[in-house]
Amino acid sequence: MPERGGRCDVVILGAGLTGLAAARHLRVRYRLLEAADRVGGLCTTVAERGFRFDRTGHLLHLRDRRIRAWVVGLLGDRLLRIERRSRIFSHGVYTRYPYQANTFGLPPRVAYECLSGFLAAWDRRERGPEPRDFEQFILKHFGTGIARHFMIPYNTKLWGVPPRELSTDWTDRFVPKPDREDVLQGAVGLHDRELGYNAEFYYPRRGIGELPEALHAALRRKAEFGMGVEAVDLRRRVVRAGGADVPFRWLVSTLPLPELCRRLQGAPAWVARTAARLRCVPLTYLDVALERRPGNDFHWSYVPEPRLPFYRVGAYSNFSAELTPPGKGALYVELAARGPFRRRDWPAVERGLVEMGLIRGGHDVRFVRPRVLPFAYVIYDRAWRRSRERLLGFLREHRILSVGRYGGWEYSAMEDALLAGRAAARIVEENDR
Repeated sequence: MPERGGRCDVVILGAGLTGLAAARHLRVRYRLLEAADRVGGLCTTVAERGFRFDRTGHLLHLRDRRIRAWVVGLLGDRLLRIERRSRIFSHGVYTRYPYQANTFGLPPRVAYECLSGFLAAWDRRERGPEPRDFEQFILKHFGTGIARHFMIPYNTKLWGVPPRELSTDWTDRFVPKPDREDVLQGAVGLHDRELGYNAEFYYPRRGIGELPEALHAALRRKAEFGMGVEAVDLRRRVVRAGGADVPFRWLVSTLPLPELCRRLQGAPAWVARTAARLRCVPLTYLDVALERRPGNDFHWSYVPEPRLPFYRVGAYSNFSAELTPPGKGALYVELAARGPFRRRDWPAVERGLVEMGLIRGGHDVRFVRPRVLPFAYVIYDRAWRRSRERLLGFLREHRILSVGRYGGWEYSAMEDALLAGRAAARIVEENDR
């Protein structure tokens, strides 16, 4: 479809991965509006005193052939291909990921509870109703021992709500379901393969921020910065951003879905009521600069036990040596508490990092930077599916595509963000002929 001279056909809100991918695949005129002063959204890298920090772990799991070729072609030898090294830390020991298929190494009593509970669940797996919530899903597929020692405590820390409040809409892809043989072999240390969608990943040498910067550099029309969205007028088909009115034929929005709905002018009252039902939890995390390398070479570790104040710890410096000065290390520590981090909270974090063998003590820490992601995990509760579908359908009627992890209000990976942008561009061009 040729560009229509002098008039903007598509306005894209947000220059994160989804917005950049949409711009890349559009053949019509577009404007790419970004509230910040740089591209990337949550996919950025911040430099401080020789250390480079992402906004926690951002790793590329590239399964789509065309997306993989696109990303590899843009970054070339700046892109590392890495085999996952991840662990679970519980009961004072490290075990392999995923927990449900690797109970070898746990205290014998704990390993027995996990194995016997799984086998009991396996024998009755074909009986009974389908799980109504995530807790029932856990018990059906993994049994009481794995539920007690990992699945329920870990997911409570991760999501910020008990698993019984979550649906199962997200589980097929993101929760590995090993078979009986996997679990039996994992109980005696015989596993010789990695399970899960993230067994291998790609990562830019200088941090994940290299990806959106490369995507942006290749665009024929660059992003406009400082263009925060104030309102979207449905009747006039105008976006108010950066103090200016920007007309559109199609709007591709990557704003969090409730935030977009809050900015709509001319929408019926039910839209605001429905958007208010969408739930999301924030994330407080710590970027930790170290005077030495971390005490192990794991990329990240899951931490289920409630006694420790974090649920996952990753090591930036184990992704790439170019993220820190020579001989130094860097961690991200994702906290279970959702409130602001205070100075008095640090000793418990430090003790946990010492127990995990990542640091020897406070003298290993150069500096700590608390960070907050206001939107982190979309809550898949019972209202999620119906509310989301109604809102996305209403917006589509007005030629507004709300896409991406938070625009689509879903749990997804970075490749999904690129795919969502590509799909949005195709929808525009297929429906605007």
